[in-house]
Amino acid sequence: MHTSHRESAEAVPAVVVGLDCITGLQTTRVLAHRGVPVIGVAEVARHFACRTRLCERKLFASTHSERLVDALEQIGHELEAAGRGRAVLVPCTDSSVLWISRSRERLQKHFRIALPSASVVEMMLDKKAFCEFAMAHDLPIPRTLFLASRKDAEQAASEMGFPCILKPPRKTPRWEEATKVKAFRVACRSELLELYDRCSAWAEILMVQEWIEGSDADLYSCNCYFDRQGQPQAVFTARKLRQWPPRTGTSCLGEACRNDELREVATRLFRAVDYRGLGYLEMKRDPRSGQQWIIEPNIGRPTGRSAIAEAGGVELLYTMYCDLVGLPLPAAREQTDGNAKWIYWRQDLRSAFYYWRQGELGLSEWLRSLAGRKATAVFSWTDPLPFCADWWSLVGKSLRRSRSENRPKLRGEVPPRGARGLPPQSEPAEVPIIAAGARGER
Repeated sequence: MHTSHRESAEAVPAVVVGLDCITGLQTTRVLAHRGVPVIGVAEVARHFACRTRLCERKLFASTHSERLVDALEQIGHELEAAGRGRAVLVPCTDSSVLWISRSRERLQKHFRIALPSASVVEMMLDKKAFCEFAMAHDLPIPRTLFLASRKDAEQAASEMGFPCILKPPRKTPRWEEATKVKAFRVACRSELLELYDRCSAWAEILMVQEWIEGSDADLYSCNCYFDRQGQPQAVFTARKLRQWPPRTGTSCLGEACRNDELREVATRLFRAVDYRGLGYLEMKRDPRSGQQWIIEPNIGRPTGRSAIAEAGGVELLYTMYCDLVGLPLPAAREQTDGNAKWIYWRQDLRSAFYYWRQGELGLSEWLRSLAGRKATAVFSWTDPLPFCADWWSLVGKSLRRSRSENRPKLRGEVPPRGARGLPPQSEPAEVPIIAAGARGER
């Protein structure tokens, strides 16, 4: 058990916004285990992460609207009335970062917030704006074109190499209502035009970007914290080992590793915008050339794999907390060589099984991939309910799917999406979000 510089009863609370995701759950655990009282804010009360026992209090409110700001103001007033002062505010989703940034004048009265300027937040959360910034600053980013019309799509289809990806510069409510897919991998010219015709109704502008070849293990990430003076106080690099869905999904197994080129690019990027707070940059290494390309920045929040830093001996989140409340920074802020891992057990078992069936992963390789200290996305011996609820939700979904497939169909019933004129094999695979630019996800 880690100890904080203060006893828990005296420590400044942290308000974690987005408890209903693995990032919020991990953030809660990291801070709580260091003696920080945590108040969790979530939108989906039934989410498995909300079963954690480590929050002293949980509140439920929309994290995608101004109601979040209203709820946070209420929390702030209550903490002040109880004599607990200004809490540390830790957003764990892009939408909460955006709402907090846009409402910082209201919220800074009640909370300590680690964010760069509002203009930097807006630029780095908009892939078109970030792409233009990256190209202007000679950052390594893949070739990207922006599509505002069918004519633009036709021109891109004749100029862009394949495969490539198609996605919105920023996910709009219309996009999220229409699909859960972050981006589409496009195999050919006709598929690009077909996808543009379908997706252009979901966003005012779309972007098409060069696809960078490579395996899961070619995706590297850098998590960092820049203090109130704009100095990097904790930097940690790692890489993916497996993803789910395979090849084009979200990390389910990662390992710590040094990547000095990524570290240098991330530091240069964040210094260029006079950055403050938690930052993240992902790059992909093209195995053919060795060139590393920017995939995606994330700003103002922890990320899914950021807890690997703590497993690797770097107090990333606690450094942020100490800086904001004026405590001495923890000594463990420098990455050393090690074999720390991060794993989301449920998804990694699915991924490993897939690669085993493909003949790409043997039993001994799988066992070696799990060796070392581990930070876990959901599992915890001392906080087991989220893990149990996660697996129980999977069982429930499987049972509901089985009942749905086996029940008699009513006359005139609309078939599921995969049967609506678009065969399942024609539905492009989801790919990691890739930042825009000359080619420069997450």
